[in-house]
Amino acid sequence: MKQAILDMISQHKTIIIHRHVRPDPDALGSQLGLATILKEAYPEKAIYSVGETESSLVFLGEMDSIPDEAYSEALVIVCDSANQDRISDHRFNLGSKVIKLDHHPNEEPYGDVMWVDITASSTSEMIVELVENSEHLTLSKQSALLLYAGIVGDTGRFRYPNTKPETLRRTALLLEQEIEVNDFYAELYKRDLKMTRLEGYVLQHFEIHDQKVGVMKLKKEVLESFGVTSNESSQLVNVFSSVEGLKTWVFFVEEEDRIRVRLRSRGPIINGIAAEHEGGGHTMASGATAAYSWEETEEIVSKLIRIS
Repeated sequence: MKQAILDMISQHKTIIIHRHVRPDPDALGSQLGLATILKEAYPEKAIYSVGETESSLVFLGEMDSIPDEAYSEALVIVCDSANQDRISDHRFNLGSKVIKLDHHPNEEPYGDVMWVDITASSTSEMIVELVENSEHLTLSKQSALLLYAGIVGDTGRFRYPNTKPETLRRTALLLEQEIEVNDFYAELYKRDLKMTRLEGYVLQHFEIHDQKVGVMKLKKEVLESFGVTSNESSQLVNVFSSVEGLKTWVFFVEEEDRIRVRLRSRGPIINGIAAEHEGGGHTMASGATAAYSWEETEEIVSKLIRIS
């Protein structure tokens, strides 16, 4: 499979890389890391990264703005997106070929070629593996930093169970490029005043159900009062995760027409609950596209209590 992907990359003059909406460090790290690797290996090719901008992660890199015509005869690579609805910029189907490159459960197969490895810590780790299997692709300081960001993001700084020996070996390859790790962490965990104040609000208002399920409801008016967007609030999903006895926790964030759901776990498998509410993800870190009432959020809390 990896060789098929490498062959397709070498055969196309234009390559357009997508990832999921509301990108996290792995989505952007894998997308921009792969783009950097390909630009360095194939300077004659047109290589683009597309999708919406995430202001909190803009330090990782900028997106390209391209016309529909750029997709003509292009190879499209979609990183870190389990299903098509969550792909940022739905023009991905305009290309001549589509590759799915992902580490989430393959519940919605799509594309002409799929490389899905649920044992990988992150899609960024898979990109490192792709480089390992290529005679033409190499790592640089810039690409290594982007892939390091993705691995760090999806392993929780190497604290989550998805951190395997292979993960650390591949991370070592990135560190060999002498990346500026301290500068990266300073940017990743930088909080402005409004986010710091919202963090204090969350710590004061989250609830514990049955001494094992943490619940935070961020209503639209609260976000507006702090001047924080729904996307930005995702930075706080683990802010009370260290509370003793907590097994699962959930953030409900009210948007214009729905309530976004962010689920986390310290053991119980939660992606099944996410799937029941238009979502999915990893066994211990999942999200749901929407709940449509506060009554529905209570259903989700009840499900978490039953499995925790």
